[in-house]
Amino acid sequence: MHRVPYWPVTLEHGDIVLRPIRQRDKAEWTAVRQRNREWLEPWEASNPIPGGRFPSYRDMVASLRSQARQGAALPFVITERQSAGEAPRIIGQLTVSNILWGSAMMASIGYWVDRERAGRGIVPTAVALATDFCFQELGMHRMEINIRPENIPSLRVVEKLGFRYEGIRPSYLHINGAWADHCSYALTAEEVPQGLLNRWLAGV
Repeated sequence: MHRVPYWPVTLEHGDIVLRPIRQRDKAEWTAVRQRNREWLEPWEASNPIPGGRFPSYRDMVASLRSQARQGAALPFVITERQSAGEAPRIIGQLTVSNILWGSAMMASIGYWVDRERAGRGIVPTAVALATDFCFQELGMHRMEINIRPENIPSLRVVEKLGFRYEGIRPSYLHINGAWADHCSYALTAEEVPQGLLNRWLAGV
């Protein structure tokens, strides 16, 4: 077990706030997911075991929080301040997972966002915030993002941020009922010495 320093943590830039997912987020999280069901379904992870199901919201959050305590994941919701005086609203989710310490010092990032908020620079900002936290606070060396070749909106995120394309991973994950190829992208800390968020904002 490798306890993550500085967790739980909230990361923010402008109106975008990443904070740990909570059990009491269930109603708001579920409403966003249901509204975006058709938008998200083609890219959703599925269970390859016949008759297998994914855990309930409560079990998912409990598992993610356990992984966070063990230093294996950082489970955030993406929230946005949409009007003065209101608490930020959930518009997506970002999870840093598969955290490896020791000689690897690497992790993966996965994310989804409300279709109404896509294409506005929100996800690149969220990914940059999480990446900078991993590089600068946790000492990670490499961040990886794996994306279906057909998922054009998600591919635009890594292209905007300058993640390096490393090739195809055949049948990498079970997605929407079938094993699916993924494009692999990565970034190392040496490639963004001033921080990924700074580089992203400089190019906007």
